Amino acid sequence: MKRHFTNSEPPIPVKIILFLAFLGLVIFLLANVIAFLWNSILVDLTGVKEISLIQAIGLFLLARILFGGFNFRSKAKRFRAKRKAFKDKWKNMSDDERAEMKAAWKERCKKK
Repeated sequence: MKRHFTNSEPPIPVKIILFLAFLGLVIFLLANVIAFLWNSILVDLTGVKEISLIQAIGLFLLARILFGGFNFRSKAKRFRAKRKAFKDKWKNMSDDERAEMKAAWKERCKKK
């Protein structure tokens, strides 16, 4: 069977549309989970009002802003990047600078 496309990847606008559809689906599912948990647990436990789907989306966004942020990079990648930067800095230090830094860290880590 012959292929009609020369490039196997879909065009950029199709990727954008698929990404937005997937993002919308994820937000919809998370909002339903949040609304379900809120309405099934907190209403009985504390007597608060039930929330709608739109309020659940707002609650999710508020929680992400306050507690999680919107950083999509994993913590492991950030840690590796910081460690690599420190190793590069350490390699470029003179022996006197290294000794000074070790002394400063020993002073910081002393038991009080």
